[in-house]
Amino acid sequence: MTSILTVIGARPQFIKAAAVSREIAATDGIEEILVHTGQHYDVNMSDIFFEEMGIPEPAHHLEISGGSHGQMTGRMLERIEAVMQSEKPDAVLVYGDTNSTLAGALAAAKLHIPVAHVEAGLRSFNRTMPEEINRVLTDHCSDLLLTPTDTATRNLLDEGLEASRVHQVGDVMYDAALYFGEIAAGKSDMLARSGVSEGDFVLATIHRQENTDDPARLAAIFEGLGRVARDMSVVLPLHPRTKARLVASGLAHLTEALTVVAPMGYLEMVAHEKAAAVIVTDSGGVQKEAFFYGVPCVTLRDETEWVELVDAGWNRLVPPRDPAEVQRVVSGAAGTKGSDIVPYGRGDASVRILDALRTGLR
Repeated sequence: MTSILTVIGARPQFIKAAAVSREIAATDGIEEILVHTGQHYDVNMSDIFFEEMGIPEPAHHLEISGGSHGQMTGRMLERIEAVMQSEKPDAVLVYGDTNSTLAGALAAAKLHIPVAHVEAGLRSFNRTMPEEINRVLTDHCSDLLLTPTDTATRNLLDEGLEASRVHQVGDVMYDAALYFGEIAAGKSDMLARSGVSEGDFVLATIHRQENTDDPARLAAIFEGLGRVARDMSVVLPLHPRTKARLVASGLAHLTEALTVVAPMGYLEMVAHEKAAAVIVTDSGGVQKEAFFYGVPCVTLRDETEWVELVDAGWNRLVPPRDPAEVQRVVSGAAGTKGSDIVPYGRGDASVRILDALRTGLR
């Protein structure tokens, strides 16, 4: 029996792991040991995802959250290493670009356990982003680099990583979108909490540190969304960190024109994404989910890892400096479509990840 220890801790990883864990459970000869670091810890950011998505109960819940990036990563590294020494897995599987990802990869590499990185090769080329540091370091200490796109594969080869380590498998979030999108479609009451109807609202998600921790950017975002709300409802599932920064910066009043709700469970979020006229976000995963559901997206960042969506016209990249520009681009995106592209595979990334793991572990 081959054992794979999977490290997760944040919302995007729960979504990806749901698809892969389901495939592992259906595969003979492989067992999964799930470790939840606790990076996202409240009910709406964690527990509800496990319940709705059928993710197995973690074998180890480390309950590590809060503190600086260094503190959090260091505490995770220590605890994950102890779990690996006890469980002695044949391989370690990590997802994305969080502190949990880096801690899991580093712990495994130092113990000489093979590391497989799902969503390898993404690059913003902005080293001020903690996510960029996490993903670059994780890629360079991983044995299997499981990329979602041609661009991601090219990034790794350009950095001199061996082609034998790179496996282009497609995007596992597309697997999840296809599977859970059908489930969400059968739940017609999912929009009720927000009081909106299909096609008559903007869905906004803001959480990234570069925006929340810069009062000028935060003000530009929420002033811009407030202007959008004069013509169309703006639904904002408010991330705990964003809420805290708005209060600390004296900007909480800028949300008064918006429909502010607590963080959504995954199926509720999918239902809102599918029904929105426009999605406004600084999340990498939500950019793709907008594309999967054919909804125009505005990304409030200086750069994006998902450049193919910008090139194809599905996504508009807006550095959030001017409220008027935020309003103009968001309002102008409604009703638009991008060109037909198939950049993320055919919805079989989970199967291809398992094939790569079996091949790589021989």
